[in-house]
Amino acid sequence: MSRKIVIFGTGQIAELAHYYFTKDTPFEVSAFVVDGAYITSESWLGLPVVDFATVEEKYSPKDYDFFVALSYSKMNKIRSDKYSEAKAKGYSLVSYISSKATIFDNVRYGDNCFILENNVVQPFVQIGNNCTLWSGNHIGHHSTIEDDCFIASHVVISGGVTVEKGCFIGVNATVRDGVTLGRQSLIGAGSLILGNTAPESVYTGNKAEARNIKSVNIAKI
Repeated sequence: MSRKIVIFGTGQIAELAHYYFTKDTPFEVSAFVVDGAYITSESWLGLPVVDFATVEEKYSPKDYDFFVALSYSKMNKIRSDKYSEAKAKGYSLVSYISSKATIFDNVRYGDNCFILENNVVQPFVQIGNNCTLWSGNHIGHHSTIEDDCFIASHVVISGGVTVEKGCFIGVNATVRDGVTLGRQSLIGAGSLILGNTAPESVYTGNKAEARNIKSVNIAKI
């Protein structure tokens, strides 16, 4: 018998999560959840849309698991907050790991992870809770990705890298081996990172250098 889940969100990522869980896992999606102020319809994709404030009354944590399908907005803070709130309600958070990803048997990953197709995650990698790895990334051996990170497509993370909590790494970025990306670093698309980054820093460009701005102050992220 398949385990039933509810998904937080009614945007594009939630639609993708619904598709992936339905097509590529034994889980059955039963409903979508959003904050009450954002409910515009009683149903979406043929399933009920319910208020997060009272979701446990109809979809008990004893009978349903939970997945938070949100993006990297505010440097992953919104997704992180909803993850914590769902945990506080007593839900178990599930992860989606694509059957088309290459992940070795000693890789460790947490809950509410969203790891899409064609990721290659080498041996001895550790991935924390609430992390998104979009399609086509290379995560090198002995690297650690801490909680609440978002890695966009075709990123190369070399061996022995540490990606600290809440980082965002843009499309086609490359991180040299042994580097540490400080907490909530924002690595722009196509950037080449050859050394450690400071917390809340923003790096862009080839042989990327820090810009005089904090990542958490960029409105579009």
